[in-house]
Amino acid sequence: MNRRAASLVCWACTAVLAIAPLAAIYYLIDADAFAQLVKTSLAIPIQWQTVANAQWYIMWGLMAAYVSIGLAGLFFLRRAFANFARGEMFNLTNSKNLKRGSLLLCVQAFITPLYFAASSLVLSINHPAGEKILSLSFGSNELKIIGIGLVLWVMSSLLVEGSKLQSENRQFV
Repeated sequence: MNRRAASLVCWACTAVLAIAPLAAIYYLIDADAFAQLVKTSLAIPIQWQTVANAQWYIMWGLMAAYVSIGLAGLFFLRRAFANFARGEMFNLTNSKNLKRGSLLLCVQAFITPLYFAASSLVLSINHPAGEKILSLSFGSNELKIIGIGLVLWVMSSLLVEGSKLQSENRQFV
């Protein structure tokens, strides 16, 4: 990976990390916009007009917690790519950052079904008996994210081995 590409990824991560809290605050203030976001992103057949304000705020908290895990992973990946952009490829810091980022990516993928189950339950809790929804699904998107996380985990181990080879090479020169 060249330094420009690493720098671009680092800046993109920084932009997402800066914009996400602002978006969270916006959606906390504008409950109608948040409701519209949830309605379009969650395809669950509930009576949307019966969802109370308290449910929207609980849903906001769930979403904030869920997204925070991904943002924490992105934070560690940004740190690794910042080092890559400076030309620091093989060091233990990059390995640790990639491992932490990949671990958080995998954690988020594994809790995605739980997030959607909790969301469907929160949004339909005030429905009459027989109309409450508990939706649980695990799909190919989660498998892809877990795969990417595992690849990053392996790459972090390769960075440690590369660091050893680089220091060994310096001793011979």
